[in-house]
Amino acid sequence: MGRIAAESAGFEQVRVKPRDPRALLGAHGDVRVIEPDALAKERRRGRGATSNRSGRFESETRVETDTGWDTLDAIEALRTEVHVERARNIITRNNSPDVPFDRSINPYRGCEHGCVYCFARPTHAYMGLSPGLDFETKLFVKDGAAALLQRELAAPKYQCKPIAIGANTDPYQPIERGRRTMRALLEVLSAANHPVCIVTKSALVQRDIDLLAPMAAKGLAKVAISVTTLDPALARKMEPRAAAPERRLETIERLAEAGVPTGVMVAPIIPAINEAEIETILTRAHARGAREAGYIMLRLPLEVRDLFSEWLVEHYPAKARHVLSLVRDVREGRLYDAAFGKRMSGTGPYAWMIGRRFEIAVEKIGFSRSRARLRTDLFAPPARAGRQLCLF
Repeated sequence: MGRIAAESAGFEQVRVKPRDPRALLGAHGDVRVIEPDALAKERRRGRGATSNRSGRFESETRVETDTGWDTLDAIEALRTEVHVERARNIITRNNSPDVPFDRSINPYRGCEHGCVYCFARPTHAYMGLSPGLDFETKLFVKDGAAALLQRELAAPKYQCKPIAIGANTDPYQPIERGRRTMRALLEVLSAANHPVCIVTKSALVQRDIDLLAPMAAKGLAKVAISVTTLDPALARKMEPRAAAPERRLETIERLAEAGVPTGVMVAPIIPAINEAEIETILTRAHARGAREAGYIMLRLPLEVRDLFSEWLVEHYPAKARHVLSLVRDVREGRLYDAAFGKRMSGTGPYAWMIGRRFEIAVEKIGFSRSRARLRTDLFAPPARAGRQLCLF
């Protein structure tokens, strides 16, 4: 191994051989118990991932190591960095049969919520960054997002269909409080009478009820709140900078009171970690006003596999093997299967049991069997720059 450079007093990075995709899981998929680095734990306090593994496109892995030079006096917590991204377009298209929308907007890359299970983490590898701690601390905001949206909605060939926001990273993550990018996007959509469906686990969405309520009254908006657990201790481990469970339930109530169609997403369901809470989450969310419900089975694509396994070893060493064994049961012996029709719910007896539990609970509690449909007939395209105004 060769030394690269010292980042701060008492720390240095070392270059190791190219990343071995089985470095954590072992040759046969078994979990290797790794002793946690106490120093690293202090630096990443309040973060979800336990490492900063290099992305899949990097030829080398860089890890931080303790030099032994009075490091305990030089500990600095990881800080959030925000970078500006110059995007050419803001609406992303997809043709996936697994999701009920064909277009979405992601105002931010990366997410400070730090949810260890987040399936969006691998996207940071395209930026030459780690899907681990970099994903939580090196964030990108799309500059001029509202102007881009206005331009795309004004395009002559644009056809109005509901836009999903929050399908990848959370649009109401902490930096939104100051950046207000999501707010600006909503203002454009509201002015154009364009339908929008939002998924978030942040209480910050309450700030925009003044926009969402009038849109909902026209049939143009609905919101789903993600509730993974009602256990505050588990939430702090899994999603350290997201709103506390009780705040999410409160958010459901506030949105419902304002007339915004509100649903609850029990996502992801993690075998032997939060699956016992399915019925309780649904009951509590319905009591607060949620009328739609959905779930997603844990997904571990690409780098998320190792990051989640590391998290299990640190926080639940006694049940790590059991959890991953159950994950394999719903993924046909693998830790992830990306096939359409399978990736959201899994397959096999265990996945079938989870699905039936969810369906029975939804029916028994009284959730709506149909989804609220958003209107598209009210859409009024923004005026294009330079377009001649109508005389009458």
